[in-house]
Amino acid sequence: MAAAGAGAPTKAEVLSLFRSLLRTAREFADYNIREYAKRRTKDGFRHNKNLSDPSAISSVFSDAKSQLEIAKRQVVVYSLHAPKVKSVMEIKQA
Repeated sequence: MAAAGAGAPTKAEVLSLFRSLLRTAREFADYNIREYAKRRTKDGFRHNKNLSDPSAISSVFSDAKSQLEIAKRQVVVYSLHAPKVKSVMEIKQA
């Protein structure tokens, strides 16, 4: 990864971060939290897809990396208090 302050991240770094955020979101045991995290990730990247200023891109990328670390910690915390039953949205129809 690019060193802090070394300019805007590459497209590959941005895609890697996007995938990592989605992968982490899938680890949430609770359906509502999992879907919220996935939606928030997609919306955030969609919102910032047209940024062209390298400093703004670096700032947003740094914020997203921080959000990834927070999400990873939250997965652990939420796993300690996982719901005993599945959400209605997760139950497959027979």
